[in-house]
Amino acid sequence: MRVLIAHNGYQQRGGEDSVVDAEINLLRSHGHAVEVYGQHNDEITAMPNLLLARQTLWSSRTTEDIAELISNFKPDVIHVHNTFPLISPSIYWAAAKASIPVVQTLHNFRLLCPQAMFLREGRVCEDCLGNVPWRGVVHGCYRDSKAQTAVLAGMVTLHRAIGTWRNKVTRYIALNEFCRRKFIEGGLPEKLIVVKPNFIEFPAQSEALRQGFLFVGRLSAEKGIDVLVNAVRKLSNVSVRIAGTGPEAALLEGTVGLQALGDLPSEAVHLEMSQSNALILPSIWYENFPRTLVEAFACGLPVIASRIGALAELIEEGVTGLLFEPGNADDLAIKMQWAQQNPTQMLQMGLNARKLYEAKYTADRNYEQLIAIYRDAITELGNELSVKTES
Repeated sequence: MRVLIAHNGYQQRGGEDSVVDAEINLLRSHGHAVEVYGQHNDEITAMPNLLLARQTLWSSRTTEDIAELISNFKPDVIHVHNTFPLISPSIYWAAAKASIPVVQTLHNFRLLCPQAMFLREGRVCEDCLGNVPWRGVVHGCYRDSKAQTAVLAGMVTLHRAIGTWRNKVTRYIALNEFCRRKFIEGGLPEKLIVVKPNFIEFPAQSEALRQGFLFVGRLSAEKGIDVLVNAVRKLSNVSVRIAGTGPEAALLEGTVGLQALGDLPSEAVHLEMSQSNALILPSIWYENFPRTLVEAFACGLPVIASRIGALAELIEEGVTGLLFEPGNADDLAIKMQWAQQNPTQMLQMGLNARKLYEAKYTADRNYEQLIAIYRDAITELGNELSVKTES
């Protein structure tokens, strides 16, 4: 099977970029020919606003590039990750013109919400879910800019109107059942959406002394950094190590019990995970499938997370971690205190988390699911073309 991967890289590398790299390596390790079509948001800084807006809606460059790649590489399937803003949804039309099936991974809610997170003023907002996203423009939800939000809203509305989302994508991959239901609620065809989680390749860890808590990720508002800081301030004799940087980094200053580690390479993150009592995930938005959660489970590390969106499904209360009320620092503090006082139970949760990882989130399991999705998409498009030919 020959696979063309398309991804618009982010200026600040994140979990989505890592997932793309992991899937490329996974396919190549199993002998598949993989070609990558990539554009990167570093190009945006030198691009006039009007041209960028036009690229977001429809990129002629992409249609030409993809047509040439299809001609030369002859892929069996095109797997798209992020198209915003430089690749654009025109890639789906280029694939359809060449009768190549398209699989699209839904890493965020961009097709339903201009801001992509269903988050406004620190709270979950679903005003645009299933609707023309004009409210997002009014509020300037994307980067506090009505103009930039209007471009995104225009992209969503245009391609909804011309049938791109409904007719030009053969299969969508949602990362969990919660997100699948949201996309169906937002108007994507239910029959086209399958579930495949993220994965990580990680060996079993030896038993080690575990103590303290760990946060891994971007220090930004949607990650609930303020909730974590306020929870720590309510506790005594608590240690929380923070791996990551971001715009909310200043909130960590002056709080006893917090240790800022800065950005760490993956090996150092995994070492921290193997030595911690629990990972804290205090997000206030609908996380799709944080890679750090899979990494934690692989390291035998239970997770204390907000009871919000997919996190409430991915973490089983009292089995693989603990859940607290989103945005509630008091409740988070209670769960952290319980975790400190019950190390034996937390250790068992970590063992359960590792077993869950081995059952659902390994590279081998993910490869089986991914190839099944590709084959299904190829068969589906083949059947559709046969029907059209006969008619």
